[in-house]
Amino acid sequence: MTTATQTDVAHYIEKAHEIAALLADVGDRIDTERRIPEEITNRMADEGLFRLLIPKSLGGAELAHPDFRKIVSIFAQADGSAGWCVNQNNVFSTNSARVPEETAQEVWTVQRNVVTNGPPMPYTRADVVDGGYRISGRWNFSSGIPHATWVAALTPVYQPGQSEPSEMRTMLLPKGEVNVLDVWNVGGLRGTGSHSFEIEEAFIPAARSYPTTAGSREPGPLYYIPTTLLFCSGFATVALGAARAGLDSAVELAIGKTQMGRETTMRDESTTQRMVGEAEAIWNAARAFLDESANAMWEGVCRNRDLTTEERIRVRLSSTHAIRQAAKVVDIAYTLCGSSAIFAVNPIQRKFQDVHAITQQIQGRPTHYDTAGQFYLGLEPGGIF
Repeated sequence: MTTATQTDVAHYIEKAHEIAALLADVGDRIDTERRIPEEITNRMADEGLFRLLIPKSLGGAELAHPDFRKIVSIFAQADGSAGWCVNQNNVFSTNSARVPEETAQEVWTVQRNVVTNGPPMPYTRADVVDGGYRISGRWNFSSGIPHATWVAALTPVYQPGQSEPSEMRTMLLPKGEVNVLDVWNVGGLRGTGSHSFEIEEAFIPAARSYPTTAGSREPGPLYYIPTTLLFCSGFATVALGAARAGLDSAVELAIGKTQMGRETTMRDESTTQRMVGEAEAIWNAARAFLDESANAMWEGVCRNRDLTTEERIRVRLSSTHAIRQAAKVVDIAYTLCGSSAIFAVNPIQRKFQDVHAITQQIQGRPTHYDTAGQFYLGLEPGGIF
């Protein structure tokens, strides 16, 4: 098994802490510019923090998944948008193990290259032509596109003369060949810069595409984990990290804040003590479930290169549950802060919005509980897992 050494892991964790410390001073810029500042994403790229899950054969770190989640958490506690982009851009890069070798060399061996992706949307299509595909359409929610150098468009493919798509393929092209639409005007996760992009009649060589069913060329266990599970466990880690920082900021305020008309600080109030205790219980229980299931997933692919249905369901369930519970934690923290919570300078404001934005993303949908329930009731589970 070829994975990063503990020395490599320690190096990346050290660099993550260094860069995360810089994020504390640029929160207002992140909100205003709706992206992670360029000087920070440039440094992240220079330090290899967008190459954590790329195979070693392509010059990447190929971290073990538990180590990768530690780095995601470091960034998420500093800034939810940064944590989101670290997870999104790195997880998508595992597709470097599935594309044709020549394309992997072209796109993923360059230190500065970062790929953002667009999920399939209505009115996108790729028509088969000589040597490749002709594609058009609009793709939304392309997290990290301000600092990306390539885009990936998941697209239905149409054979000549056919009215129904024959397959789904991901098309890769340089960002300079698409029209980026500045549409990311949101409350939470503002810094992800998850704008849309449009493509009009672009030719994509066949080698710059791959089917959604493509298997891995790489032997490492990381590339046997479905990307759906990498995404959901990573975004759950982001939610818990942001919630952790939000709760810590509320506790710090409670220690020093004296309520109007009282001589004692908030921390001396039994209500405050109860709220903090409850929030800690919720957060730690959610984290423990996520850690247990994600670590079992990693051990499973290291052992068998395959996952049981139950192992997959547990990662899906614990990820969604962690996101939903993280929202409860920031709700408690927000309430704990009282009137102080409504001011933009209060850290809880951004953490509250970031976590609630994550609950609205596909990974946080409560319908994933249905999928798990179907499995445990002996039914055929639906949904994505």
